[in-house]
Amino acid sequence: MTGDASRGRFITLEGGEGAGKSTQLRRLAGVLEGRGLPVTVTREPGGSPGAEEIRALLVSGETGRWGPVTEALLHTAARRDHLERTVWPALQAGGWVLCDRFFDSTMAYQGYGLGLGRDLVAGLQRVALGDFRPDLTLILDLPVETGLDRAAARRGGEDRYERMDTSFHHRLRDGFLDIARREPDRCVVIDASRSLDEVHAAILDAVDARLRG
Repeated sequence: MTGDASRGRFITLEGGEGAGKSTQLRRLAGVLEGRGLPVTVTREPGGSPGAEEIRALLVSGETGRWGPVTEALLHTAARRDHLERTVWPALQAGGWVLCDRFFDSTMAYQGYGLGLGRDLVAGLQRVALGDFRPDLTLILDLPVETGLDRAAARRGGEDRYERMDTSFHHRLRDGFLDIARREPDRCVVIDASRSLDEVHAAILDAVDARLRG
């Protein structure tokens, strides 16, 4: 599948641990559904039965359970299944798909955070995605310490990644911001250190400005 104008819209939310992506995704979905749009809410890793099985391998266990290349391959396999079984069918039916994490997380977590570099991860992305890209990516940004405190307070989420050292999370944040600088036409950075309502309003502004009509 390629980015053809007859399909629906694909919006991804990205960011480090504790950025509030899941909460904001649900709020955005509610607004879009209130406008009469068909909306599918999904996540990565996961979003299809096969990808959810791979997710269980990735987000649990010891922090060093997988090597960086193995992790990137597992994420890529899960992503391809997710696209084929969930994302592309919904878009081809004219729906809007909102996804909690997508390929930018693999680039940020494995490429920047775990040190694989951009080239290897970009090569895997080409295999899994071809020329397919989100219509809009919202990167929720906040200080590393704030995000980790929020993640710890919620007692859930990607525990294995949350337990990685602070230097990893700083590389992760820098990676997301570098991705946004490289692709300003696709990415919008949202200050996630503000209140839930303020972040929600900024997200709606970005969606309406970038995807008007």
